[in-house]
Amino acid sequence: MLINHTILELVQGDITTLDVDAIVNAANESLLGGGGVDGAIHRAAGPQLLAECRTLNGCRTGEAKITRGYRLKARHVIHTVGPIYHNRAEDAASLASAVRNSLRLADEHHLASIAFPAISTGVYGYPMDEAARVILATIIDYCRGTTGLTRVVMCLYDAAALHVFGDVLRQHTTQGR
Repeated sequence: MLINHTILELVQGDITTLDVDAIVNAANESLLGGGGVDGAIHRAAGPQLLAECRTLNGCRTGEAKITRGYRLKARHVIHTVGPIYHNRAEDAASLASAVRNSLRLADEHHLASIAFPAISTGVYGYPMDEAARVILATIIDYCRGTTGLTRVVMCLYDAAALHVFGDVLRQHTTQGR
């Protein structure tokens, strides 16, 4: 999908292998590694990533911080903390904030491409379809404004997640939003 001059694409794969300027890490507030995509990114980037993360003093839910990518193809990692899902209105606001702040940080560092995982859908329990609606709407809205980003990738780990995000994106485009 083309939004202004930004290509939004959905792919199935391993975010740690993508050749983009930055990958987004669905981190916990400590930024010191964890399970899921967070653990995979830390393992792939190497111990230098953890060492740099120790200097950042954590990250609050909805915020984002940037580090180097070390052994990753991506030059940077943008760490953001999504909400733990409790089926509250503020969950969607926190998830949208995490996505928006990640995009803003990429722009501030003059990056052209960024890849997101399905933030908060693992151990944080956010339902995939609800997360897809919030994440994609936030990306589309952001890219309709002024941005230097030319490519935004949603990197989904499995075919089921890719299918859900694809359905939500099709609904979004057919509703003319």
